[in-house]
Amino acid sequence: MYPEAYIEYLAEFHGSRDYFECHELLEEHWKKDPPGKRKLYWVGLIQLAVALYHQRRGNFTGAKRLMANSLRILEAEQAAVEALGLDHGRLVSLMRRTCQKIEAHSPYESIMLPIRDPRLIHACQKVCEQKSYHWGQKSPETDAFLVHKHRLRDRTEVLTEREKEIARRKKSRG
Repeated sequence: MYPEAYIEYLAEFHGSRDYFECHELLEEHWKKDPPGKRKLYWVGLIQLAVALYHQRRGNFTGAKRLMANSLRILEAEQAAVEALGLDHGRLVSLMRRTCQKIEAHSPYESIMLPIRDPRLIHACQKVCEQKSYHWGQKSPETDAFLVHKHRLRDRTEVLTEREKEIARRKKSRG
């Protein structure tokens, strides 16, 4: 049907409103393809989530840049967007309106992506149920961890891997 990472992305997007997690899920999925064969529409969806993350934090410059780029990508990827169970025309309209709100420095508002495939909605709602999310709930704007996740998350694993890579490079150079 649809990639599991995409269903998880949609569940986070519409359930927890954890846009940083949306980014993590789809970026990992996107990177499974070799460079040169990676699908641009995944980047468009990643950037859409990150734009909303920045808007919610009040970073309108970053939000505007990412939303504009996401819109450019997803406008051009009509067949892929529709194959992902989304209504392309409604998605583009929603993104344009959201971009205008970002440009006007309007406060963040939760949005619902226009999913046209009822089977996809059902799959996403099932994931939300398993995670105790409420499909379509508005973002809990007072949740500091959710709003500032990139600063507050545990990066121990990332830093450990980075140190290992630096050590490998030093060793290979002799």
